[in-house]
Amino acid sequence: MGSAAGGHASGRGAVAERQCPNSKVIALAGNPNVGKSTVFNALTGLHQHTGNWPGKTVSTAQGRCQYDGQELTLVDLPGTYSLSAHSPEEELARNFLRSGEADAVTVVCDATCLERNLCLVLQTLELTPNVLVCVNLMDEAGKKGISVDLPELSRLLGVPVVGTSAGRREGMDELLRQMARVADGQGVSPPGRFAHAADPADKIRLAERIASAAVRYGCPDYTRLDRRLDYLFTSRATGIPVMLLLLTAVFWLTISGANVPSALLSDALFWVQDRLTALFACLSAPPWLHGALVLGAYRVLAWVVSVMLPPMAIFFPLFTLLEDFGYLPRVAFVLDHAFQKARACGKQSLTMCMGFGCNAAGVVGCRIIDSPRERLIAILTNNFVPCNGRFPTLIALITIFFAGTGEGAAQTAKAALMLMAVIVLGVFMTFQVSRLLSATILKGMPSSFALELPPYRRPRLGQVITRSLLDRTLFVLGRAVLVAAPAGLLIWLCANVTVGGVSILARCTSFLDPFARLLGLDGVILMAFILGFPANEIVLPIILMAYLSIGTLVPADDLGALRTLLTQNGWTWLTAVCTMLFSLLHWPCSTTCLTIGRETRSVKWTLVSFVVPTLAGMAACFLTASAARLLGAA
Repeated sequence: MGSAAGGHASGRGAVAERQCPNSKVIALAGNPNVGKSTVFNALTGLHQHTGNWPGKTVSTAQGRCQYDGQELTLVDLPGTYSLSAHSPEEELARNFLRSGEADAVTVVCDATCLERNLCLVLQTLELTPNVLVCVNLMDEAGKKGISVDLPELSRLLGVPVVGTSAGRREGMDELLRQMARVADGQGVSPPGRFAHAADPADKIRLAERIASAAVRYGCPDYTRLDRRLDYLFTSRATGIPVMLLLLTAVFWLTISGANVPSALLSDALFWVQDRLTALFACLSAPPWLHGALVLGAYRVLAWVVSVMLPPMAIFFPLFTLLEDFGYLPRVAFVLDHAFQKARACGKQSLTMCMGFGCNAAGVVGCRIIDSPRERLIAILTNNFVPCNGRFPTLIALITIFFAGTGEGAAQTAKAALMLMAVIVLGVFMTFQVSRLLSATILKGMPSSFALELPPYRRPRLGQVITRSLLDRTLFVLGRAVLVAAPAGLLIWLCANVTVGGVSILARCTSFLDPFARLLGLDGVILMAFILGFPANEIVLPIILMAYLSIGTLVPADDLGALRTLLTQNGWTWLTAVCTMLFSLLHWPCSTTCLTIGRETRSVKWTLVSFVVPTLAGMAACFLTASAARLLGAA
């Protein structure tokens, strides 16, 4: 196929970067969910994220490949159903195709639903004659008894047509050859061939005629299994219960599977800390330098990695399996009515699901929402679903105060169910705050949108594991690591620099204590959340450090000892509940705030995204604490 090379460029403006003057630019266009990014990956060797739900590609990706000595620059455009743009991503695709920058356009189509895809092919032919049609997912079409007469389709369209199964890398050589030919002006469509179909309705009818002539259905009821699964996943009776059951199962597997590797990783990283301590002693380094770099920066870094990596390495592959299977669009369908009631967009459920791994990733995913108003609502409320960084605190407190610290499937299942209840509360808050924003600072009517329910597909386990670990786990972990070390240094300084014989940390916790008590917390807990702004994973270690007054973070491996320590410092079940509420609802982390600023390009909306969940968290804690005190149940 030739060598693959190149870089990744993304943004709202698509400008092809030709690496050499003779390079040919090929645009990859297509409807969402046709495997366009998979084709791009197969040709360039890059690892652009792919997924089985609409709107996955929300920016442009660019890579290079070679054929017969000719360099080709491939530009993977966002998926679009039409060149009559609605969202910024569809506008980006349309503008790039109209700009004339591309020497050729490859329109990727889904062989299992070719009729719908042909409308975009006909619209593209209006803009340029240099068009190649890639009929992808031929393997899936074959399993469903669908056959596509590629020569006949090529004759009817007047352009080259290539059949591929990009997931299996079948047909890639022929596709690359035809790309090079079309980019050189060979086999192009005669100008004005479909000028008679200028009206959208005419295009739809023409697409129907072409598809009926080129597609044969060997099995008339090939969608029977899909329909049965859709009845289970999307019906009013079973849709939400199945969704909650699947999510609970994911959390149960994450909780039960992460404990042992997390402990092993913690032991290994803290063994390295001991070696660093020995090295500093050998070098006769001053104690303050050892404390700042080893007990501060490195120890926090080690804690974040050991706490974050194992759960993410389990959660992300499981979540990606559901995504690859095609379940996430069904979640959007089930929750669409609730979001419409909140005057928001049903696609917000997809971005909400992305927030479980990382709220910053969920904010970026909000680009798939067409309406600017509804996109902003989704951005401002994405923080109400707990990210991977908040799970350790939630799980630890649930286990210590409610599920029990004993080992066994019963305790793990109880913890998973209670964690599920916390998440349901977060989803409920998402609906309520979305409704409040729609009625106040973001007034407007909910927009309509077309949601494609893609066919169910058997997940490709190797690609799922590789993609979830590389594209998600290591990416999110890398961003957390960047802020963990500086945060560790700051925390150590606060805990060890004294003013009048009292550490800065102790003075701050004493100052915050009266206000924190009104929220059912104490000054230590509130200060831990403030210092945990760079990374939510370090909130619980900071609490332990402050209670023990040892000036450095400590691991919380023994949950029994942790419960004893917390109760000795005045914790009750009410303190645990209020801490969990505040952890669920409080301000976004620093990475998410920076992402919101970049996406909204507005300091005002970034501040609003910080203030709204903070007020919601404080209000929930205050009401809970006040009610418990009135009832005498604290």
